[in-house]
Amino acid sequence: MKLDKATIAALAEHLESAELQAFDVVKITDSHPEMDWDDAYAIQDEIRRRKLARGARIVGLKCGLTSRAKMKQMGVETPCFGFLADYFTVADGGEVKMSELVHPKVEPEIAFVLKRALKGPGCHVGAVLAATDFVMAGIEIIDSRYRDFKFDLKSVIADNCSSSRFVLGGCAVPVDDLDLRTLGVVMEKNGEAVAIGAGAAVLGHPAAAIAMLANHLGARGEEIPAGTMILSGGVTEAVAVKAGDHVSLRIQSLGSASVKFIE
Repeated sequence: MKLDKATIAALAEHLESAELQAFDVVKITDSHPEMDWDDAYAIQDEIRRRKLARGARIVGLKCGLTSRAKMKQMGVETPCFGFLADYFTVADGGEVKMSELVHPKVEPEIAFVLKRALKGPGCHVGAVLAATDFVMAGIEIIDSRYRDFKFDLKSVIADNCSSSRFVLGGCAVPVDDLDLRTLGVVMEKNGEAVAIGAGAAVLGHPAAAIAMLANHLGARGEEIPAGTMILSGGVTEAVAVKAGDHVSLRIQSLGSASVKFIE
């Protein structure tokens, strides 16, 4: 690590304030080019600690930048990982207030819920599938706090991987008879298709993203607990939204989810 505890705490407060008060900031590596990967996750951990101290709960984890389309869109080459707080949850068919966000975008996700804990190193797709209770259709509303959605990977990790809101569909499907790689995904905005893909767009297999998360946490002496919900990463590029937009997602065999954006 290159940053001291006081700097990590100050940057965490800076980024969380931007999230909570919905204002944008320049990427933090502009002022701290020396920060490393451990610093980035330490800032994210401090943001999580701040939320827990105020009484928030962590209700899930997320994998970010897991599709080649997303990596290309954001100009990065490696996935990242973050957490989901309780107030990020939006009911299927519910509303999201634009006034609470900076410049949100939506992306289609396959969500995993585990029946057994997962821990790396050495976690692989087979271990993930064996530990999975069921999968669901999900929409993640990402909202980077960085101006014009311009950031590098260290900055976005520190910003909890642009996490802000998420929606889960009501259909929970066991993975036993599914080939998650070939599931077709269609996301519509105001009745028009804006993103089309298949599960294989996420690292060749969505479960590969969960395995990478388990290995990432394992290197830190942590595991993914049983019962955890994990968003495996956007299947397609993220799509910008504005007040009045209605977004609906359909994933083959997993049903649908939808959300509306209001002022």
